[in-house]
Amino acid sequence: MPSFKEVAEGVSLAIDGAGVLVIVLGLLVAATRFALYGRQAAEPYRQLRQDIGRGILLGLELLVAADIIRTVAVTPTLEGVLILGIIILIRTFLSMALQVELEGRWPWQRTKSPA
Repeated sequence: MPSFKEVAEGVSLAIDGAGVLVIVLGLLVAATRFALYGRQAAEPYRQLRQDIGRGILLGLELLVAADIIRTVAVTPTLEGVLILGIIILIRTFLSMALQVELEGRWPWQRTKSPA
């Protein structure tokens, strides 16, 4: 019977794989959508960037979840937690930068209401 550590490692690897898969699928969907409908869109390049950004954001969230599981459940050392903190800071910065790029506002700003 597998130990908790082995199961947690397997789960974190599966979530890592899902994160990478989501990013790759996001790129493929964005490229396909751009190839099929790009010329019909009002701003095709902006739409492509937004589609790619959405895939990356979702993939980053899954990768962070896998890192948390791996660090807390598999190797709960002070060094591991510090490395996890740095990884989460970097990925959070990337996520926020992508969200600003996609939505044109910071996450804590209110949505602009149509006039």
